[in-house]
Amino acid sequence: MAESTSFKSVVELWHHRTSSTPDADAMYGRRRDGSWYTMTWKDAGVTARKIACGLHALGLEKGQRCAILSVTRPEWVLVDMGILAAGGATTTIYPSNTPEECQYILEDSDTVFCFAEDQSQVDKLLDQREHLPGVKHVIVIDGRGTDDGWVVSLSELERQGAAWDKEHEGGYERSADAVGPDDIATLIYTSGTTGKPKGVILSHDCWVFESEAMDKLGLLGPSDKQYLFLPLAHSFAKVLECGFIRAGTPTVVDGDLGGLVPNLSATSPTVMGAVPRIFEKVYNKVVGGAKDAGGLKYRIFRWAVEVGGVVSTLRQQGKEPSGLLAVKHRLADRLVYSKLKTTFGGRIKYFISGGAPLAKEIAEFFHAADILVLEGYGLTESSAASFVNRPERYKFGTVGLPLPGVKVKIAEDGEILLGGRGIMKGYYKREEDTKEALTDGWLHTGDIGELDADGFLRITDRKKDIIVTAGGKNIAPQVIENALKARSQYVSQVVMHGDKRNFCVALITINEESVGKWAGDNGISYTDYADLAAKQEVHDLIWKDVQALNEELARYETIKYIHLLDHDLSQETGELTPKMSVKRRVVERKYQDVLDGFYKDTLQQM
Repeated sequence: MAESTSFKSVVELWHHRTSSTPDADAMYGRRRDGSWYTMTWKDAGVTARKIACGLHALGLEKGQRCAILSVTRPEWVLVDMGILAAGGATTTIYPSNTPEECQYILEDSDTVFCFAEDQSQVDKLLDQREHLPGVKHVIVIDGRGTDDGWVVSLSELERQGAAWDKEHEGGYERSADAVGPDDIATLIYTSGTTGKPKGVILSHDCWVFESEAMDKLGLLGPSDKQYLFLPLAHSFAKVLECGFIRAGTPTVVDGDLGGLVPNLSATSPTVMGAVPRIFEKVYNKVVGGAKDAGGLKYRIFRWAVEVGGVVSTLRQQGKEPSGLLAVKHRLADRLVYSKLKTTFGGRIKYFISGGAPLAKEIAEFFHAADILVLEGYGLTESSAASFVNRPERYKFGTVGLPLPGVKVKIAEDGEILLGGRGIMKGYYKREEDTKEALTDGWLHTGDIGELDADGFLRITDRKKDIIVTAGGKNIAPQVIENALKARSQYVSQVVMHGDKRNFCVALITINEESVGKWAGDNGISYTDYADLAAKQEVHDLIWKDVQALNEELARYETIKYIHLLDHDLSQETGELTPKMSVKRRVVERKYQDVLDGFYKDTLQQM
């Protein structure tokens, strides 16, 4: 049931939830030994209050920034709410950030306190301590404080907070009540696919607006069970955090990506947000496994997908299967779909995909397997969620309809402009960048798209990523890259190149698991990833899929040559952002010699 109450701040929203359903399950977390524990809303409220009062004891002033450097876990949410209730603002840092990247964000944001997950994260800060004069204390969630007091344990902070609360009657309530809609709630640093990351200023009203919109759409409810594994340093996860607080949705909060599949089986959620990379990997694994099984099993798999495709088409028209088709669908579910659904815990109603474009073919495949993936769209600068497909109204290949209260218009050059309460106040200490991004209340997204007759938004590409060939043809590389990843189980990542060139080429990384299996089946030995990618047979294998895709493209869009990289793109190599987006310019610069080599014949460029 939708809530009618409007809140002036995330703090007021939090207090409403912890007081109105105190005994209901709030979050599920995992202990170090792997066992699960449950936290009620009352327990969550008590702990967050201790953290807020502990920050008061350390001298936190209203509006000052406190950073969180941790993987997604229940303590992240508790610390976040504690910071906000104390009148502070949360600076988010990805746990994968290097010491230098952490130092940059902490210094640029004027952060005074930093919460670090464990000793490994504390070590990053100790490494940069001489460059962090503004950081008064580091609070370690799992660990001990230091003798000089610069590092304080979370348990000690909570102890100090409980003492401060007793000594300052009404102090907590006064600071919490003083937080208003225009106060800064979160400073989220963009992933920085180009240049230094910028701090996006998001107010309390931004997040209240997002939670209200989600509530109106009924995306989360108290009878649901959410699985939240996305990094809470990113706006996509942050909006899901506010959404489950408003709706009172019990949520598994665990950022262990390696344990995702067994944890889903153990917790059986009904809703989960994820990035397209997750669906791509599952898709390739399922399709690859079916092909490897061969014979009757593969024929059954293909039949089930075909039946599911017919049902998917009907459901997209708002209809349900009947008669013989319904019988076939039930059989397909028993033989094929149920196994895939069991992988996700057996109770998933739908996934919400965001953070990057999802290939239409992959969304259709999952729907054919009776699993609905609702793609959405937004930027950190728009508080993450601006568009989303609905459980009852969706179109694959689009990012859905605008959230209630979101304004949109398409500029003459095709750029998507957004307006409404969710739009950022600006970039921290970057007036010129702010002026460039915001014009008369409209956010220039940098994305190119179009609205169809029903109001569904289709994203074609990033404005800055559009390839303009030497012949003046415009190409949207993401569409082609995603199509190749959906077509080939052997491809992991694709970076298409061809701006101001006579033709397009691509840098490709292989899916080591599926290519390795193929190599073994074909008697091809190899020592490691690089050796496997260097095999001519592997190049020819990938090239067949590229050629098949080329047949469906306009001539100027086709990929003329490919180069297989000797490693998969990753955050560690600096080629992916923490949300798994490719740093296109970084990759192109890194392999400039390879790319130039494709065009070395000067006659080709005349």
